[in-house]
Amino acid sequence: MPSKIVIGLGNPGQQYAQTRHNVGWMVIDRLADRAGWSGRARNKDAAVAVGGRYKGLDLLLVKPMTFMNESGIAVRKVLARDRAPLHDMLVVVDDFSLPFGKLRFREGGGPGGHNGLRSIIDELETERFSRLRVGIGAPDRGFIDHVLSTFDPEERARLDELLDAAADAVEAWARDGVNKAANRHNAFELRPADAELLAPPGEVGGPAGDDGVRRTKTGWRKVRTEAPE
Repeated sequence: MPSKIVIGLGNPGQQYAQTRHNVGWMVIDRLADRAGWSGRARNKDAAVAVGGRYKGLDLLLVKPMTFMNESGIAVRKVLARDRAPLHDMLVVVDDFSLPFGKLRFREGGGPGGHNGLRSIIDELETERFSRLRVGIGAPDRGFIDHVLSTFDPEERARLDELLDAAADAVEAWARDGVNKAANRHNAFELRPADAELLAPPGEVGGPAGDDGVRRTKTGWRKVRTEAPE
């Protein structure tokens, strides 16, 4: 089976690490954690990438380091280096037109107002590539402020489940193709947030604070959020 390339869109820099716009990177990190590849990624051709064999799949996980608006530069270089056809590439991207927690596979189509997708389309000169859109919720302010904001406490309490579901969806795409993956995962619904996880950051049971540390009944715990570099 040829290698499947999974591109997660996001912005480099700690100030962007936990923002809605970086949910594509979060999904890549979750997959790298599952495969035991965290800490092994290498920086090359304007992206960090790590890959290998996982659950019988040959995967290459890629995070463009060009900032969102120039994501296409890194994507074009990765495809050229690996001589990969477009049907072996999936782009994981945030989407504020979807409610928080919804997943949508799409084969082709325009950028939908997303500058990262627009850059990829411009660089590749085609819209014919698959993408997994991860809902980050509609803005209640300007959309730029929204995508660069962090998730609210209720969303953060359910973010782990969403990232796991998105990682499952990527694995399904790599194994079965976009149509079967869409049939299985486009109907995904997040469960309501556990009320115990809605405590303010710093209280027992609350979400992690800006430093990534969460207080539990047994002590303080660091939530893994680092990039697989």
